[in-house]
Amino acid sequence: MKVVFHFDGSTALAEKLARLGVELCPESDEAAFARVLPEVEVLWHVLKPVSAQVIERAPNLRLIQKIGSGVNTIDLEAARRRGIAVCNLPGTNSRAVAEMTLLLMLACLRRLPRLDLCVRSGDWQQARKLQDGFGELAGRSVGLLGYGQVPRLLAPVLEAMGASVRYWSRSAQTMALDELVATSDIVSLHLPLAAETRGILDPRRLKRGAILVNTARGGLVDEKLLVAALTTRQIAAAGLDVFADEPVSAAHPLLALENVVCAPHLAWLTQETLERSIAAALDNVTRLNDRRALLHRIV
Repeated sequence: MKVVFHFDGSTALAEKLARLGVELCPESDEAAFARVLPEVEVLWHVLKPVSAQVIERAPNLRLIQKIGSGVNTIDLEAARRRGIAVCNLPGTNSRAVAEMTLLLMLACLRRLPRLDLCVRSGDWQQARKLQDGFGELAGRSVGLLGYGQVPRLLAPVLEAMGASVRYWSRSAQTMALDELVATSDIVSLHLPLAAETRGILDPRRLKRGAILVNTARGGLVDEKLLVAALTTRQIAAAGLDVFADEPVSAAHPLLALENVVCAPHLAWLTQETLERSIAAALDNVTRLNDRRALLHRIV
């Protein structure tokens, strides 16, 4: 069975996968992907969209296995029309994302990128001029939008550090969405991107001086409004692992702001996550080959 992992992985990962019968095809190599598509039967997908056109070029495709949980980058209708199964891996990356979320909160509170730059440039005095912007998690209120596996891991850690935690999701909540957004010192996004959640957070509704953290999906926030809120200091800072369009352009206005801490949509990526994900994805390959029920099937 032809199994392809569409991901910009390392040489070591490619060698490990080869021993398992899986081919690593870089997302950045479109020519290589075009060569493997006609033969691929199982596609392990990370972020580069699996469009209807991609599916059409893969006549032997039987399973699209999302490495992660969000399936907004897969054309589910096109897969359904072809009878192609789509599965995800909920929970395999939750701990990594929870830890990155905490990291971004702390980096914003302590202005870590600016401090790093000051040390590297030898300007310790400039670093001390930033002190009025330093803060701690203890005593702050953290509002979690969404209450799936990531925020459930994160909440007790935040509480242990002295923060008060409240949350809102479509199925459970400690307070109404508008109240949570308007009264939280830190707002962290943990929702899937869907029609009903796109643009769900208006940065203008955040408490003045609040911090926004997003390790979910960039489309949950109107980025133009976010730029304005950060520029005017309506909100103090933003920690962003995700953007509406990815990879984000180096000319994006958010990247020019010193009160933005960013990462390239890699909150999920640790060696431990990869090990869990590969094991679970291989299980589904075996199930497909044996004609048994697939785990975490979406389509």
